[in-house]
Formats: sequence, structure tokens, C-alpha cells
Amino acid sequence: MHQVKRGVEGMFRSVPLLRRPRRYASSGGKVTDSSSTVKTIKGSQPTVSASTATSPQINPDATSDDKPQRARIPLDVPLPGLQNPSFSTAERKTYETQVTQLDSGLRVASQPRPGRYCTIGVAVQSGARFEKPFVKGVSHLIEKLGFLTSDGYPDKMSIVQEMEAYGAICDSQSSRDTTVYAISLQVSGLEKMMRLLGDAVFRPRLTDEELTGARQNILYELEDLQLRPEKETVILEMMHEAAWNNNTLGYHRLCQADSIETVTREEILKFMKTNYTPERMVVSAVGVDHSELVDLSKEYFKVDNATWNLEGIPAVEPDHGALAVYTGGEIRIEQDFTQFNAGPLPVPKLAHMGLGLQSVSHKDPLFITACVLNIMMEGEALSVPGALAKECTLDCIPIKHWVYNATAYNNSYNDGGMFCIYASAPPEYLKTLTETLMQEFHRMADPVDPQEFNRAKRQLQSMLLMNLESRPVLFEDIGRQVLAHGHYKPPAEYIQLIEQVTPDDIKELAQRMLTSRPSLAALGTLDRLPKYDEIITAGKTGDVLRMPHVKGIFRR
Repeated sequence: MHQVKRGVEGMFRSVPLLRRPRRYASSGGKVTDSSSTVKTIKGSQPTVSASTATSPQINPDATSDDKPQRARIPLDVPLPGLQNPSFSTAERKTYETQVTQLDSGLRVASQPRPGRYCTIGVAVQSGARFEKPFVKGVSHLIEKLGFLTSDGYPDKMSIVQEMEAYGAICDSQSSRDTTVYAISLQVSGLEKMMRLLGDAVFRPRLTDEELTGARQNILYELEDLQLRPEKETVILEMMHEAAWNNNTLGYHRLCQADSIETVTREEILKFMKTNYTPERMVVSAVGVDHSELVDLSKEYFKVDNATWNLEGIPAVEPDHGALAVYTGGEIRIEQDFTQFNAGPLPVPKLAHMGLGLQSVSHKDPLFITACVLNIMMEGEALSVPGALAKECTLDCIPIKHWVYNATAYNNSYNDGGMFCIYASAPPEYLKTLTETLMQEFHRMADPVDPQEFNRAKRQLQSMLLMNLESRPVLFEDIGRQVLAHGHYKPPAEYIQLIEQVTPDDIKELAQRMLTSRPSLAALGTLDRLPKYDEIITAGKTGDVLRMPHVKGIFRR
């Protein structure tokens, strides 16, 4: 930096200005010309005067009538004493996702990405919707038992030391239809982390101590959900239970306190033997060599030496072919929230509700349309599976001051979907809140504003690309897509599909949703909440809902 500064100062100092030079008196009283002075500081190199520097000069033949000329320093000439810079090329490189199916049925998918770190993991077609022959909540318990002791790692310290050596972090998550195990690590530790990953999936020990810790962890989560003023997670669980009554997607994702002790070690191994088969798994990775990943998958993902096979756990007749049947319905739970007002800053007393309609699966041609519609509800949404998020904030919040929260969700699965709105308001406003939500649903079928429609598509496209810049998000997107479709759709294909959505598609989807039975979930003081039959009737009178002179659509 000092060299650059000296070079720049020297170049500018070397240009003689068309003005009278300053004159200074030296210590001996002699007047000197500043343009020819060489000043030497002890311990430093002398500064060369303007008369000896080599730089662009002004034309000496210029007359006094000419305008003053400034020095023109070319920007393509390197500064003296500096190395020539190296510029990046304009070459654009795209990365394709490779998918290989092994003889066992296991699929291996990866996408290269430059860098020292990578993300690897397994997506298993397993979750709460496959728990019909088992104790409900077994998937949630398996999630808490991920990456604990196994045959190759007999204690927790061996796992921690192995992961710390490569800067690795791990996680396991279970949803209604997919369970994901993931590790982010340095590329140099790929082989050892693949061994750890294979042990976590196929060879867990499941000791009594680990089961007790997992149960305590779940009980803490359930208690935390009850003590939190926000009830979004609870309402969404109730919404699924109401929408798919007692089948597949309606099974509770969270293990309940009254059944947690009945989930035994043998029950867990039976569930894993039924669902953790190679043909229901995808090993996915971002930032690794595909051929190396395939070789390591063959070595460490062998079901023959799985814990349930070595212990002779009996098989259970699977329920994999059961389709999700949308039923609609309601779930109401009266609950007093006065305990939230015990502190010095009391929380407003609120009632929470969710209202939803049947939507489309992610295999439906209108799935991308549902994502665009979700964005048009003034939100931040993108995809299921993988990189498209699910929620958006409704635009009724600034209009209705008593609405504390209103969030829209588009939940899409392999064979069904639900478009719902979660909202919170004081209990005395529940009737008006229900009217407002019904109006929002019917407003979706109105003609769309072209500017708003195009903005929603641009926002959806930009959010898709932004989400996929994250390595863990891209890893999960690859695993979920290959698990659901058998192949991976690149972002460019989704960008084109979003661009092809038309206003007629929005209207078609909205009208299709409005023909379904509503799903209702409510929690709190519910005296002012309309009856379910009244909500069904209101859903069929969209013209009345939009008439401004009508005070209300319910009797109360």
C-alpha cells in the first residue's frame, strides 16, 4: 500500500501546473523554488522533484491563451513497481447433478461445487405418515436418536473427536414423509464421515440411556410448545389432523406425552426395518466427486449388517401404498392463556386459528401456480420439495389493526396438499377474523393485477435462486427431488415453469380450492368462533363476502 501511495503521489506530483511556483525561504535565508527542491529525511529515500520524474508532460508549445490542460493518466497502464494484475475470465460454468442407482436399489446423487467444504447425507422415505402399523410418534423419537452411538462408534466422545478433526456438524430431521440425515464437513474427511453416516442410519445401538435421553428431549419440546405464546406449530399440527382425519398426513408429527413410553427399542427397530430399505433412500452430496461418493456408498451403506437384521427383528407388513385422503373438518381446543400475563410485561390475550383448503401435490401441473399464488398473498414462499419455502404474510395486517399475525402456508406432498392461513387475534374478534380469512380465500379467484402478478413471479424466481446458493439447502433439494421424482430438475427448468404461469392458472387453482371442504383448527377462548357449518355455508357465498355493505356473514 505504501508503494502504491508513493507511485500515485509521484505521478501527480510530476505534473507541472500552469501557475506561478511557490517560493520558500530556506534556513539560510536563501529563497528556493519548490519545483526543483529535493528534500531528504533521515532514514528514508529522497523524494525526486517534478523536474526529474518521468510522467506525461503538458505541451511546452502551449500559449498563454490556451486553457489549462490537466494530466491525462491512462488507466490501462500499470503503476510503476507493481505486478500486472490477473483478471478472471468471462467463462460461465454450470454444474450438472449426476444420479446413479446401485444394484441394491440405493440411489446416489451429487453435484460438484468448488471449495474446501461439502455436505453429504441421506434422505429416507420415512416419516409420520407411514406409522399406521406402529405406535404414533416413533419417527419423532428416531429423529432424536440420530448420530448417537453405533457399532463403529461405541461412545459419544469417539464421534465428537472424529467430527472435530474435519470441522464437521451433523443433524437429523424427520417430517411427515421424509427423514434426513446430514453432515457438513471438509472434503478431506469424506471417507470417515461417510462411515459415520452409514453407521448412524443402519447400525445404531439404541441403548437404554439414549432412549431415556430422547424421551426427555421430546417432553421438553412439548412443554416448550405449551409455554410459548406463539402457537403456530401447534395450530399447523392441528390443521393437518383436521384436513386428513385419521389417515397418512393427518398423523401427528410430534410424539405425544401419553404414548412416548410405549415406543420401545423393538418398536423403533421394526419401523426402521420396514422403512429403511435401500430402494427408499437417496444418498446425496454437494461439493464431492461423484465416482468417489458411489464407491463409498457401496462400502458403507449395506443393509445386510444393519442392527435390525443382525438381531433378527421381525418384519411388519408395510403401509407404503396408502394414499392421503383429504377429508376436511375441525378441531377446537379451549385453553386459557392467562399464565402468559404473569410477568411485568403482559402478553396480549389472543386466540389462535387456522383455516385451510385442499391444495395440490408437488406432482400436480398446478404446483408451480400454487407457489406463485402464495407469493401473491404478500409473502416469502418457494418450493416443496427442497428449495421452495412455504409461508407468506397476508396483506390484511395493516388494514385490520386487531390482527396480531396472519401467515399463509402452501403445504404440498407426494399425493396431496393444503393451502392454509394461520392467524391470531383477541378472542372477541374471532368472528370478524373468520370473515376476513374467508374473504382472502375468495379474493384469490378475482382477476389479478398484472403488475402484482409479474412481481410475484420475479420474486419467486429470485428466491429460488437465492435459496439454492446455500450448500445445505441444495443438498436437501437434490435428495428430496430424486426421492420423489427419480431425477433432479435444475433451477433453470423451474424458472421457465414459473414464467409460464398465467392469470388463468391462478383463477383455475383458486376456484378448485374453493370447492373443497374447509379445514379448521382453533386454540384459546373460542366463544366468538363461528360454527363449522356456518363456515361451510360462507365458503359457498363468495359474492356476498365481497359486498361492502354486508356487516357480517355469520349470525353472531
